[in-house]
Amino acid sequence: MQSKSALPILFVVMFLVMVGFGIIIPVLPFYAEEIGANPTELGLLMAVYSLMQLIFAPIWGRVSDRIGRKPVMMIGIAGLTLSFLIQALSTQLWMLFVARIIGGILSSANMPTAMAYVADITTEENRGKGMGIIGAATGLGFVFGPAIGGIFSKFSLSMPFYLASASSFITLILVFLFLKESAQKKNASTEKKQSFWKEFRGTVSILFYVQLLISLSLSGLEATFAYFAAKKAGMDSIQLGYVFMIMGFASAIVQGGLVCRLTKKYGESAVIQGGIVVSTIGFGLILLVNNFTTAAIFLTIFGIGNGVIRPSVSSLLTKTSTSGHGSSTGLLSSFDSLGRIIGPPLGGWLFSMAIGLPYISGALISIAALILFVVFRPQLGIVKTTNIQN
Repeated sequence: MQSKSALPILFVVMFLVMVGFGIIIPVLPFYAEEIGANPTELGLLMAVYSLMQLIFAPIWGRVSDRIGRKPVMMIGIAGLTLSFLIQALSTQLWMLFVARIIGGILSSANMPTAMAYVADITTEENRGKGMGIIGAATGLGFVFGPAIGGIFSKFSLSMPFYLASASSFITLILVFLFLKESAQKKNASTEKKQSFWKEFRGTVSILFYVQLLISLSLSGLEATFAYFAAKKAGMDSIQLGYVFMIMGFASAIVQGGLVCRLTKKYGESAVIQGGIVVSTIGFGLILLVNNFTTAAIFLTIFGIGNGVIRPSVSSLLTKTSTSGHGSSTGLLSSFDSLGRIIGPPLGGWLFSMAIGLPYISGALISIAALILFVVFRPQLGIVKTTNIQN
């Protein structure tokens, strides 16, 4: 196992990938509007990226099982570099769509391959720690990326896209120079080569559905909380940015440090259930937001609960999966993308009916995920694969 040397490198790589991705988040709506996009076209511009990830993440995961993690990860990061550059150079709306489609297709390789890499180089006992590190890198990237993008957008709206492209190119060089191929590469071609569609229909599929529901509830919150906070607490965009920054830091700290200890002591199953319970409580507390302080506290409670779920699901999946790590993590990413496609329009529709409905429905969806997991958990056969403490 090469986890001690590889995990820090992988953390830096995924952090920089997400910083580059995060840089354009606050800028893209205004940039697209300047080019001539209307609200509907902007929504399609956002959705097409997630749609491409939904389709191609399982494919890239399976490819990484066959040819290795490093080349597939380099393809994904190169895709981000190219996508950001095309967006920076775009003068017409169709160019933005081309860039987002290319970015969605190629960058969908990054997350499933990174999770598969972790599964390759860690023991089952330390699997939760490795997945938590990926989650922490992702969270911190989304904390710093939007802040950097906001600062550089003052120079020009295209500047953040050039910066994101340069950041991704530097990350590509780092991967080429310093990230070694995972130890399992040579065995990938012989590792349980069953179709991932068979796995999709198997007992392990319960983890995909749980992730779908969690992603659905989270993306509904992300799409509506700015409007909710403005109405309930009179918060502006600057205060909202600070709230999400606080939540992001707390979630990253928990994923980077606490997930490992919790999964070692209690097992992934218990951590998933605990995370869902805490995030459900967070949804309920959000309804009580009335100022900046309560927004920061209640959203952070939600973020901590939500933050431990994905690493634990990823860890448990790679322990119970009957196909290659890349195939299973690719499918997981695909279900996560599906939730992010459905969640925002659903959250917006519910918000238009009553401002608290997205959070009430989020709590109900989380409870449904918990019930689903508890009912079907015995079929995963996880009693012997968790609670490894020796």
